[in-house]
Amino acid sequence: MSSSPRRSPLQVGDLVPEFTGTTESGSSISSADLKGRPTVLFFYPKAGSPGCSIESREFARRTPELSAVGVRVLGISVDPTEAQRSFREDCHLPFDLIADPSREISKRFGVLGALGLARRTTFLLDADGRILEVIRSWRPRHHVDAAVARMAGAARSAEARGTGPKSPPR
Repeated sequence: MSSSPRRSPLQVGDLVPEFTGTTESGSSISSADLKGRPTVLFFYPKAGSPGCSIESREFARRTPELSAVGVRVLGISVDPTEAQRSFREDCHLPFDLIADPSREISKRFGVLGALGLARRTTFLLDADGRILEVIRSWRPRHHVDAAVARMAGAARSAEARGTGPKSPPR
């Protein structure tokens, strides 16, 4: 693994850079843990801020739709573990949050902004850890709507080809 930070943003088709981080519960998580299941990995600037709360709560509200098609959701910011834990509890989030106080993960993904905060960026990953789409917008709900539409569509396409999870019966 290269220790130099990424200088340009990741693009569609790139593999997720190697990283190791800590979730709000203190568990270790790495890029290797993202393989085997499609993932929505969303970077947000600051735990507890209005826009980040809106985005996270919307992802929480839509997580059942993503889970139904086999997609996991993870959030990440430069906040420390304790702030992530409080944020998860306050927003009643059903998914893990990754703490990146060293800013190394944000650097590797090319999302670290000039003020030392991650820019609001969402990466949609396939089960192999390859980037399907990068969503860059200041609008929190846009990230959620675009992620759900793309990941649900990808799951339907995979199911139609016989390579994805089956939809639950209605």
